[in-house]
Amino acid sequence: MTRTWQAVAAALVGLALAFLSTAPAAAHTGKLKLTVAGDGADGVTVQAVYADGHRLDKVVRLTLTATGPDGRRVGPVQLEPAAEGQGFYASGPILSPGRWRVTVSAPAPHRGEAAAQVEARGAQSPPPDPAPVAVTAPAAGTRAPAGDGGTGWWPLALAGLGLAVLAAVAVPLVRRRRA
Repeated sequence: MTRTWQAVAAALVGLALAFLSTAPAAAHTGKLKLTVAGDGADGVTVQAVYADGHRLDKVVRLTLTATGPDGRRVGPVQLEPAAEGQGFYASGPILSPGRWRVTVSAPAPHRGEAAAQVEARGAQSPPPDPAPVAVTAPAAGTRAPAGDGGTGWWPLALAGLGLAVLAAVAVPLVRRRRA
């Protein structure tokens, strides 16, 4: 009878812990904290967390508007979740080069708004490939510099090490057989 009550008590404690562990996630019903930044080129990234500092556990709808040089405007644009992880959003290439005032907002029930100055830059092109180096054979009667075109000393060192290990194992075995 005592074991039955212990099993029932353990099951009730387990259920209570299971329900209590989900309470903090369900408690996120307030504002969002949004951090807005440029992506280093011509887009915007946003990190969204709950106001209490916990990571975002669901996708929310974020809207971006921006005002740039000479009064140019972009938006409203809905941001898509980014591959960086939960709570990260990216706009993709939407800004032209220059300084932009970017505002991102989230609707109810998780209201939030943030604004930042973002410096948009044009896409960078990769550096040009280096010119190929011509390999020529040494002239007749001359020797190639040491290490040039050879395999180096390490294969010989590796072979010597292998022979030393083989000798260290083989010599005691031969002595045992003679004894």
